[in-house]
Amino acid sequence: MSLMLVRKRRVTTGVAVLAGTLALAACGSGSDGKDAGGPTGANGADDKPATSSSVSWPAPADASAQVKAAGLPMLGQEGQVLHIHSHLDVFVDGKAVTVPAEIGIDLGKQQISPLHTHDTSGVVHIESPVKADFTLGQFMAEWNVPISKDALGPLKTGGGKELGLYVNGKKQTGDPAAVTLGAHDEIAVVYGAAGDKVTVPGSYDWPEGL
Repeated sequence: MSLMLVRKRRVTTGVAVLAGTLALAACGSGSDGKDAGGPTGANGADDKPATSSSVSWPAPADASAQVKAAGLPMLGQEGQVLHIHSHLDVFVDGKAVTVPAEIGIDLGKQQISPLHTHDTSGVVHIESPVKADFTLGQFMAEWNVPISKDALGPLKTGGGKELGLYVNGKKQTGDPAAVTLGAHDEIAVVYGAAGDKVTVPGSYDWPEGL
């Protein structure tokens, strides 16, 4: 039976059918295939998105290698035993960094990680064939932007630069890589000077069906 990989894009409402016999059925980020929803500030008021950063970390060219580096398997289709979503915001020097589409998806090999993105909304899909905890560190490894207490990818703390992690608007302590991705968690990674103006989202306006 021929199967299709459904690719949801923020600028298209349709789907692109890829050749092959492998099924990767994307659940998408909205009923129309576009990005939907948005962050809600920790004070409960809707906030306008931060200005886009000049920092650009695209999805890795070799998704399979990065998934392996994260210690995760590549699958022939999305798992359904565990099916939840978290939302990730990344801020560098007061500006938002785009979380790219297709992290954890190898289009050439028609394989997918249980931890992946479909579009640039920041929604992280956790779709696993087994019950397990998945962490921010695993996702950032898949992105090839590793995170630790003193580094975000190539960016280091010190010299007036700090790295903060927030879950549902609350600042976390300890190793950010160890933070578990929970259902409908709003996770914000903030790097920069203490004086940078960043409104940390307290929640995410989830589209219906996610």
